[in-house]
Amino acid sequence: MKYDFENAPDRSQTDSVKWDVQPGELPMWIADMDFKTAPEIVTAMQQKIALGAFGYEWPQADYFKAVADWYESEHHQRPELEWMIFTTGVVPAISSIVRRVSHIGDNVLVQEPVYNIFYNSILNNGRHVLSSDLVFDGEEYHIDWADLEQKMADPLTTLMIFCNPHNPIGKVWTRDEVQRIADLCAKHHVVLLSDEIHGDLVREGQDYTPAFAVKDASQKQIISLVSPSKTFNVAALHAATAIVPNENLRNMVNRGLNSDEVAEPNLLAIPATIAAYEHGHAWLQELKQQLRENFAYASDFIQKNLPAIQVIKGTATYLLWLDTAQVAADSELLADFIRKETGLIVSAGNIYRGNGRNFIRINLACPLKMVKDGMQRLATGINKYNN
Repeated sequence: MKYDFENAPDRSQTDSVKWDVQPGELPMWIADMDFKTAPEIVTAMQQKIALGAFGYEWPQADYFKAVADWYESEHHQRPELEWMIFTTGVVPAISSIVRRVSHIGDNVLVQEPVYNIFYNSILNNGRHVLSSDLVFDGEEYHIDWADLEQKMADPLTTLMIFCNPHNPIGKVWTRDEVQRIADLCAKHHVVLLSDEIHGDLVREGQDYTPAFAVKDASQKQIISLVSPSKTFNVAALHAATAIVPNENLRNMVNRGLNSDEVAEPNLLAIPATIAAYEHGHAWLQELKQQLRENFAYASDFIQKNLPAIQVIKGTATYLLWLDTAQVAADSELLADFIRKETGLIVSAGNIYRGNGRNFIRINLACPLKMVKDGMQRLATGINKYNN
């Protein structure tokens, strides 16, 4: 490989959320990677810092062209430049959009189990969480279409937050599924807010379909949120893009982002994003190869050594979703036990709601030697818990 995916930088004592741990602990929970970001991005940042002057900035056409070029090259879908708005992050944008396009007391529809921060954005703003739970058949998850439409038809449901691809289950929705959800939203006058932060991390199989690429009148209800943060391990960069095809809706989103002061870049956001999208293609391909190796190792290890745990086969993200129902009735207690006994830190599925209490989530975006260490600790913890 051209790039280094074998050595993890030491992020202890660096204000890292992930690595604020006790000696000997191994954090495999929060969704950031233990790989250095692409050197092309680092070079762009260093060049900017070398300038030595950091006044107010605003994204120009080259920023939005880099985003559009990336989506055309990587996903074969090109958004129009005028559809795009810079924002300081996907989560700040979600919270702002909740405030702008829904009203206090409205329902915001989600599909549990789902990324837990969605609940903060909804509840902290005085809206209600309404879930059309994904149906788990013992091996994978499916949409209950009748239930989804029934909840969209509720007059108080004005917004749906769609996780595309889905975190934590790693599912890539088909083009037909994305179109069908968009069509239902249009039918029932529900805005579809699509969090696509994991869209570049489809490891195998069919690619994801950006919501902005849906056809016909349904496109008028769409907001896609994209960012290089998960793809390139630059979460602290605070840079993302809202893609909103409909002009009226785009104006609403734009006013909200500016009113909430989450529309202005920091000194590195523009050059780093452009460098990622213009020069990050080869790095991403090598990252996905490493992730495929990591997932293959972890899946094989669990199958051979922990037969009571089932790997849920997702094809996107770097997050492994494990069914632990045969081991423990409450994954939060299980995760606490594993950390205490082995130092391995994983995410308990309870926080994602739905049937998450039967699952744990493990971050595999790290060198293979760390994956191997994590799997050994997991086996030790599970065996001790069983005994």
